[in-house]
Amino acid sequence: MSMIIGLTGSIASGKSTVANMLKDYGLPIVDADLVARIVVEPGTPTLQKIVEAFGEVALTEDGAMNRQKIGEIIFNDEEKRKQLNSIIHPAIRQEMLRQRDEHVAKGAQTVIMDIPLLFESKLQHFVDKILVVSVTEETQLKRLMERNQLSEQEATARISSQLPLSIKEQGADAVINNNGTIEETAEQLQRILRNWEVIE
Repeated sequence: MSMIIGLTGSIASGKSTVANMLKDYGLPIVDADLVARIVVEPGTPTLQKIVEAFGEVALTEDGAMNRQKIGEIIFNDEEKRKQLNSIIHPAIRQEMLRQRDEHVAKGAQTVIMDIPLLFESKLQHFVDKILVVSVTEETQLKRLMERNQLSEQEATARISSQLPLSIKEQGADAVINNNGTIEETAEQLQRILRNWEVIE
């Protein structure tokens, strides 16, 4: 039996850093953000459905999804946002499960599913264990402001659009405290992977 580990965190918690460390262990990763881009590539049925729902404005001149235009439409229209999500989310889930099963079929003992909104999207049933990368609210705010050049107000708004990390921690099988150095984070990850018998 393969073990499926769900990796999650929140904006600026350092989840990508941990994902890269898991890659270094040679573990296959299904990346939800990457999948979200794949399912709306030119020529895909998902993009076709978006065009049917939103009209030709949904496309750029070269036939790609016009993210800016769609962003403008759904920003002010809750119904349109729900409509877009109802097209994209099932496609993302289907492709993530396809990739997961493909890794398992190839004999992977452990597969990492990197899902930023694991709890928000209620995808806990996709995985066997959940690993949450967490930081204090102060660290999260500071990192996000520095990384994206945001004001405190803008950064706070982005953070509060997601479930608080404290709630995610309650649903986790293990938590990496990412407030310290990168070495400390790596040590915690190694300990968890040993504990779960992913590595020797």
